[in-house]
Amino acid sequence: MALIDLANPTRFLRLVARLLPWLIAATVVLFVIGLFQAMNAPDDYQQGATVKIMYLHVPSAWLGMLGWALMSAAALGTLVWRHPLADVAGKAAAPIGAAFTFICLVTGSLWGRPTWGTYWVWDARLTSMLVLLLLYLGVMALYWTAEDPGRGSRAAAVLTLVGALNLPIIKFSVDWWNTLHQPESIFRMGGPTIAPSILWPLIVMTLAFTFLFATLHLMAMRNEILRRRVRTMQLMQAQTLAEASA
Repeated sequence: MALIDLANPTRFLRLVARLLPWLIAATVVLFVIGLFQAMNAPDDYQQGATVKIMYLHVPSAWLGMLGWALMSAAALGTLVWRHPLADVAGKAAAPIGAAFTFICLVTGSLWGRPTWGTYWVWDARLTSMLVLLLLYLGVMALYWTAEDPGRGSRAAAVLTLVGALNLPIIKFSVDWWNTLHQPESIFRMGGPTIAPSILWPLIVMTLAFTFLFATLHLMAMRNEILRRRVRTMQLMQAQTLAEASA
């Protein structure tokens, strides 16, 4: 099926109906395996059992950034290619990405308390993630409070593209500045620095969270399409009643 074929919402909904059961099943299986491995993973020789917060913190950080990257692609589809489902994809991804970014900040604070001695420092990585959360909230406000949905969608798309500049700042902040946050330990030259007994549960948990994101995103897109159809029917009904009473 070509990407342009998914411009038809009805065809897209049929595809979602076929994919969702498989995505849900894969998500459950990955979480069962990942949680079992995480619970049985060894403690870190320095951080002890607190290192297991990583199995929530790292996937949430990844999905917070992935959500904004997906929204940026949807923003281009809205502003440049006028793809009918691009705006739906961007709007549906915003609250999900915001939720994962919030989880990342909370778990990072809980991890930071025993490690750094404080829940919060204005570290470059932490601050740039906080900026990402505020950007998410700004986009959601534009989507939900604009009187003209079309104008709100375009404004949200512009803010999304501008906010994409924050993604490389988050990624490379530990390299550009002297920060408390640990440097890259997985995707780095020379290979990961994490022991395989800790790394593999992290990989499985990251896959589980990614499948969860995909499942929630498709569900949210389906609900948004149906909501817009109901709104269109209500407007048509109101217009018909107005013409009949005129």
